[in-house]
Amino acid sequence: MSVGREREVSRIVCDECTRAGALRAVAGRGLPSIEPGMPTPAGTGLTRRGFMARSLGMALTVYGAGRLDIFDEGIAAAATMPKNPILVTVFLQGGADALSLLSPQADPLYRKLRPSLAISGGTAFAEDDRLFWHPALDQIAQLHGEGKVTVLPAVGYDHPDQSHFTSRHFWEVGATDSRLLTGWLGRYLDVVGSPDNPLQGLSLTGSLEPALATAKVPVAAIDGPDQYDFWSPGVWGQVEDRMLEAIGMLGNAGAHDAASRTAAKVAGQSATLRRQLQPFGGKKLTPAVPYPAGNDSFPRSLQGLAAMIAAGLPLRCVALEATGEYDTHASQASELTPALTTTAASLYAFQRDLEARGVADRVLTLVWTEFGRRAEENGSGGTDHGAAGTGFLIGTKVAGTQVGEYPGLASGLDRDGNLKATSDFRGVYAALLEQWLRFDAERILPHISKFKRPTLVK
Repeated sequence: MSVGREREVSRIVCDECTRAGALRAVAGRGLPSIEPGMPTPAGTGLTRRGFMARSLGMALTVYGAGRLDIFDEGIAAAATMPKNPILVTVFLQGGADALSLLSPQADPLYRKLRPSLAISGGTAFAEDDRLFWHPALDQIAQLHGEGKVTVLPAVGYDHPDQSHFTSRHFWEVGATDSRLLTGWLGRYLDVVGSPDNPLQGLSLTGSLEPALATAKVPVAAIDGPDQYDFWSPGVWGQVEDRMLEAIGMLGNAGAHDAASRTAAKVAGQSATLRRQLQPFGGKKLTPAVPYPAGNDSFPRSLQGLAAMIAAGLPLRCVALEATGEYDTHASQASELTPALTTTAASLYAFQRDLEARGVADRVLTLVWTEFGRRAEENGSGGTDHGAAGTGFLIGTKVAGTQVGEYPGLASGLDRDGNLKATSDFRGVYAALLEQWLRFDAERILPHISKFKRPTLVK
C-alpha cells in the first residue's frame, strides 16, 4: 500500500494494518518482510518457549529463556527485590485520530475540513482553550484536572512515514531505524534485568509486544493476569487445594542427595508460585474499584495487572493493547466512540485501583499510537493516515503539564494535510528512561543526545 495519500476505502481497517497485526502475533518465531523495503519488526530471532510451570497447569510463553525452571526462580525472588518503578505502555492500534481525541472545535477550518466528522461537546482542555476532550474521554479529562495526566497533543517524529508497519516499528524500537531488532524497553531490560525473572518484561496480549523484545534476558507473554491458574486432571475443589498444599510442604523437607534436594526445591518454588498467583484467577480476583463490565480483555488485563503490582510481583515494564481498532478509514463516528469509551473507562479504573491499593506512586502509564489521522475527512466517513498523534502519560507522579504545543490547522499542517509533530517520541522515551526509570537513555537509544527531554515526572 502506498504511504502517500490513500485511495478512499469502504472498510474500516486497511490491509496493511491487518497484515502487520497478524504477523506480529507470532513475533517470537521471527517475522518475514510483508512488502519489499519494509523493515524487519522488533522481536525477530528471539526463541520462544511455552511450558506449564512445574506441571501445575499455568500456561506461559517465555521469550529468550534458556532454562524451563527460570520462571519459578524469578517469582521466588520477588519478596527480596526492591520495589522498582513500573512503566506500563498501552498501544492504540491503527492510528488514533488526534483531532478527535482533542478537537479544535472553535476553529472554522475544523468544520470545513470535517463537515460530517467534527466533534461537538466534551470538556474544555484547560491548557489550551482551542481544544476540547472527546466526550468519551471525560474520565481522562477528570484525571487531567487532578494533575495526573500529561498530554502530548501532537507527538511524532520528523519525516513521518504513514505506513502502520514502519511507523509502529519506529516507535517500538525507539528510533527511525529499520535495522534495529530489539525493542527500546527490551534493550533497557537487557542492561538492568535479570536472567531468572521473565516477569521483568510482561506482555499482556498473549504474544510478544515488540517494544519488550530483548537480546539477553527473558520476558514473558500471557493472555491476561486472570488466565493464571493451577489444575490437576481429575482433581478439583477442596481435594485439589489439599493436594497442592501438600506438594508445597515437600519444599520444607530435609534432603541429603542432589536429586531429592532438586525435587524439594521444585516443590517449594511451585508452592510459592501458587500462593503468589492464586489471587489472580478470574473467580477469585476482587478489584479495589469497579472496571468496565463485559467480556473485553483490556479492562480485565488492567484489573489483573493492578493486583499483580499490589502483590509485589517483580515487574518492570508491561505492554498491552487497548480495546478497539483505530484505523478509521470509514465509519469513524460510529467506531471511534465505543472504543474510546471502554479504553478511557479502563484506564481510569486502573489508575483508581492503583491508588486504592497504595501502589500508584510506583506506576506510570504511557498511551501511544503509531500516527494520527489526516485533517480532512475522506469520502467514506473516515480519515486516512496522518502524521502527529496524541499521547498521554498517566500517574500520580507525572508532571501534569502539556508537552509540545497544538500547532493549529491554519499553519500546523504539512503538505499532505497532516498535523505536524511538536514533540518527538524519542525525546519522550529518553525522558521516561532518565526521569522515571533512572537510567541513562544514551546507553540504548541511538543518537538521542540531539533530542530535548521534556519534563514528565514531578
